[in-house]
Amino acid sequence: MEKFDVIIIGSGPGGYVAAIRAAQLGLKTAIIEKHTELGGTCLNIGCIPSKALLASSDHFVFAKKEAAKHGIKIDGVQLDLPTMLARKDKVVKTLTGGVRALMKGNKVTTFSGLATIIEPGKVRIQPNDGEPNEIAADHIVIATGSVPINLPSMPFDGETVVSSTEALCFDKPPEKFLVIGAGAIGLELGSVWSRLGSEVTVLEFLPRIAIGFDLEMANLLQRALTAQGMTFHLETKVGSVKVNNGRAIAAATKGGEELNFEADKVLVSVGRRAFAEGVGADKIGVAMDERGRIKVDELFRTNIEGVYAIGDVIAGPMLAHKAEEEGIACVELIAGKAGHVNYGVIPGIIYTNPELAGVGLTEDFAKEKGMNVRVGKFPFRANGRALANADAEGWVKFIADAETDRILGASILSHAASELIAEIVAVMEFGGSSEDLGRTVHAHPTLSEAVKEAALAVGKHAIHIGNR
Repeated sequence: MEKFDVIIIGSGPGGYVAAIRAAQLGLKTAIIEKHTELGGTCLNIGCIPSKALLASSDHFVFAKKEAAKHGIKIDGVQLDLPTMLARKDKVVKTLTGGVRALMKGNKVTTFSGLATIIEPGKVRIQPNDGEPNEIAADHIVIATGSVPINLPSMPFDGETVVSSTEALCFDKPPEKFLVIGAGAIGLELGSVWSRLGSEVTVLEFLPRIAIGFDLEMANLLQRALTAQGMTFHLETKVGSVKVNNGRAIAAATKGGEELNFEADKVLVSVGRRAFAEGVGADKIGVAMDERGRIKVDELFRTNIEGVYAIGDVIAGPMLAHKAEEEGIACVELIAGKAGHVNYGVIPGIIYTNPELAGVGLTEDFAKEKGMNVRVGKFPFRANGRALANADAEGWVKFIADAETDRILGASILSHAASELIAEIVAVMEFGGSSEDLGRTVHAHPTLSEAVKEAALAVGKHAIHIGNR
């Protein structure tokens, strides 16, 4: 039986990054993936393919509706969906191939097959073809990720009622596309198919979209998506979805009124759940919480010695970058280093256009907790680069401690929000203040100047807009 220092089960962002870091630290490392390709949900059927389609569909809208404003006349713009999907697949293949190359380059041993922990320190691998084999290690890291929640009242059939996986590869834009759930996945995939010609309706049980993000900014995002053609029904509870002759009917209630929504395709995107089935954690006594997540301590250790867990399979936001940081910290701790994750500065992003990004506390949360904070805001319509780009929609918003001026949180609504938020995350990581950021030189003209101005606005020192 081959012996390793660390065995990592799952090759998503958390798992493969953990494997690379473990190898860098001199640990003999194995990684096990049940699917043919490495990279997990994110690279294969999540983050990457959805962003490829978001980019392509955005280009389509620009060519069709926006190019003429720039003096670019494009006649007869047509959608070539097979080519768009093929490009998406090529991007995925490039990145998954890159992960495999990284495993080889870092001398990580890769196994294909279903991994089961049969006892602490020992894992059985059942390949798709062939006989099972066993490997051993003092340290086993579970990084098996999450899967879409499948509700009994609206079960996935993979054809009409679908998860995000199938919604990435429709062979044509559905005439009517119903999205149940107004979180990141529903809004992003709803945006894709809306841009490509579908009539998109979003049903959300809560009185707002984008739960977890700043309420004011979420409302502005909803306004922007509505202007783009998406329809929203909030405080709407879906009781069931039934399919008849390839058409779906969702029965819902809103304010006591019964409503029926008919659609060609229905995306059920009401969240994801931790996926630990088949890995053997329950068989060896690994403790789980009430939501089926693996319980770990601050060092990512389960209650079973030598068994650890990271990423979506444990508590916390289900984000690829959170899993990556946990993977690095976990194996650093295994190697005797000082691994650490600062959960207070993990950004969240919805990749629509405009994008919505947030980090730390929101204004509504601060108010609910009775915290004494100051708020600074700045609109992109007052930013020269945004106007030159014809992308002036959106705002930057800061939340800072009223006494110390330390940045507690921030939100950005902009087509470049996912990139701009990184500056704020970095300043927050070092405990910086809004004045620290506001007095930092930013190149002109850039979108990042809006971040600087919003930081200055906390102290009512913004230059290019009135301070009240």
